[in-house]
Amino acid sequence: MGDGEKIATGQSIKKCCGFHWRGKASIIIPLVTLPILIYGFSKKSPEYKCMYLVVNMALFWITECIPLYLTSVFPIVFLPLLGILSSETVCGLYFTDTLVMFIGGLMMALAVEYSNLHQRVALSTILLVGCSPRRLHFGLVMVTCFISLWISNSAATAMMCPIVKAVLNEMEGQKIFSVYMTQEEEPVEEGEKPHPSKISMAFYFGIAYAASIGGCGTLIGTGTNLTYKGLYETRFPNSKEKVDFPIFMAYSIPIVVICNVILLYLSIQFTHMGLFRKNSKIGQEVKKGTESQGVVKTVVQQRYKELGPWTCHEIQVAIFFIIMIVLLFTRKPGFMPGWGDFLNAKTVGSSAPVFLPLILLFALPTQYTFWKYCCGSAPFTGRTMDACISWVYIHKHTPWGLCFLLGGGFAIAEGSKASGMAKMLGDALAFVSSLPTFLVVGLLLILSLFCTAFASNVAICNILIPIFSEMALAIKVHPLLLTLPCMLAMSMAYHLPVSTPPNAIVCGYADIKTKYLAVAGILPTIWALLLLWINAMTWGLVIYPGSKEFPDWAKNE
Repeated sequence: MGDGEKIATGQSIKKCCGFHWRGKASIIIPLVTLPILIYGFSKKSPEYKCMYLVVNMALFWITECIPLYLTSVFPIVFLPLLGILSSETVCGLYFTDTLVMFIGGLMMALAVEYSNLHQRVALSTILLVGCSPRRLHFGLVMVTCFISLWISNSAATAMMCPIVKAVLNEMEGQKIFSVYMTQEEEPVEEGEKPHPSKISMAFYFGIAYAASIGGCGTLIGTGTNLTYKGLYETRFPNSKEKVDFPIFMAYSIPIVVICNVILLYLSIQFTHMGLFRKNSKIGQEVKKGTESQGVVKTVVQQRYKELGPWTCHEIQVAIFFIIMIVLLFTRKPGFMPGWGDFLNAKTVGSSAPVFLPLILLFALPTQYTFWKYCCGSAPFTGRTMDACISWVYIHKHTPWGLCFLLGGGFAIAEGSKASGMAKMLGDALAFVSSLPTFLVVGLLLILSLFCTAFASNVAICNILIPIFSEMALAIKVHPLLLTLPCMLAMSMAYHLPVSTPPNAIVCGYADIKTKYLAVAGILPTIWALLLLWINAMTWGLVIYPGSKEFPDWAKNE
């Protein structure tokens, strides 16, 4: 189109909105919600002043008209200006024990990646399980789930994608089964890559969903878990039921993780790999792949062989990783006194056992060949030894913005509590008190699953958990019973790339269209809802027996 040509008004507006909608939204949203703030000042109501900030942050988080992390620092500016909290209090919430534990967990995960230990664990497990298409799929799903317990779900997914691609490329090279769809099945423009086939998508969806499930198993598995821990402990400091590392694992591992990941595997096998349909086209292709599993095993063995023997670097990282887990488990196990109880100093939080092994990894070398030079003679080494983890690597790969995202959530939660906004909203939802508790839990689980499909799960956790906490007090139900399963539901986002990082990674890496992801997530979402519901009302009450009744400490909150 020439410079002198004019376009229709409607088309001009459409183009303008398409290219500049973020800037317009960042101005329009505060103006549209301005009546809330005006009402708050006119009535001298801190509840509505805080609500104005929360509504704006929620809309900014959902639309992402400005970066998520920038939205997260709004409380630093506006909570003091609105007269809700002091700057000192707000800024202190951006570096709490929970947040420092989160940073330490990320750094330890990066130490594992830096040593390449994660690749060795993944490949050795796949070789152990087997290399037929179904066994290979099972192995990849289970390995991803296990790794995601200890490192971020996005890192686990990013690590597994190249392994899946290498296996699928070998399948295509040996013509074992179709790795891509035909032009008739999924038309693509000239120059575009063909779309992955249903079997290929089964592998990619399997690792993405398994990473999300695995992240629910430990406090350090995903930022949502630590966000919840901070929100719960900030709102209910007198709670006798603590969200500690071993108790959290006991709550979530048996049903939410193990049962869920098995049902996930069976669901994808049924929908994408012809399970129980041996005579179908896909079933025949999988059968052919089973007969040629030796080829795949050769590929995996070759990749494992390229890693070489265990290095001193890998061994040290593995040892200190295990030490970190043991220290976290034994600090305050809940069923017996822990080492944290025997110290006469101030309370030891979860950040200390995470950073202790991490500090040692910065100090120790990757190899100890220098010993022979200490007592020997020339020739001496001509270079310094690398440490087990490099600060340059940590600085480059740590998602520092997540620290602001978590801190912003803690600040908003404290502001909601101090202003009375969360209590006001919780009281407004008290009408559900006439419903049975199990039905209330189910409704909140559905709401959580729905909301997290359209926005960051950490952001949704920051918005909903404070409201659910006040709602629990209003209807006289233990806050843990309502909030903990809902928080876990916020990580079970299977339908859209924006829902959670693993979804976005596999869709971007394999060029998978959103419509296939949305359909593939239907069965896993149903299983997630049912299992979370069952877990909350059965196993959860065994792990947290005090959550069966409304506690005395909550009556004074």
